[in-house]
Amino acid sequence: MWLSNDLFRSVVASTPLVSIDLVVQNARGECLLGQRLNRPAKDSWFVPGGRILKNETLDTAFNRLTLEELGQVYQRNDATLLGVYEHFYADSVFGSAEQAPDTHYVVLAYQLTLAEAEGLQIPLTQHGAYRWWPLIEMQTHEHVHANTRAYLAALL
Repeated sequence: MWLSNDLFRSVVASTPLVSIDLVVQNARGECLLGQRLNRPAKDSWFVPGGRILKNETLDTAFNRLTLEELGQVYQRNDATLLGVYEHFYADSVFGSAEQAPDTHYVVLAYQLTLAEAEGLQIPLTQHGAYRWWPLIEMQTHEHVHANTRAYLAALL
């Protein structure tokens, strides 16, 4: 169920959003990150993912998000739950902290390892560019968002 902008703004201002983040790794152990086009975390390198919609099961959300973010459907039972995380942002999709509500996410992070990851046809909707990152580089790169770096503790 998609919400109008006014209603969604009210939701963002009033309650946490629940989402799934996809910590996608290739056979070399590198992690797929996209450079975000939108707030929050605009311009940061971040794992793919997105909100769970009202009345959407976790399996259905996982299938939809992998299709939207990775270009093909993967099953949740092919992934490993890394844990539950909280992400807090001063801004939101509606603008900067001065003009819009802040954002709070409760995130279910899943690790998905792809044997043949190089052939992905990744849509450029939420991210302007994608690249595979060695984990050691992710730990120290200033443009990899701290919320993405938090997943490394579960991977290393």
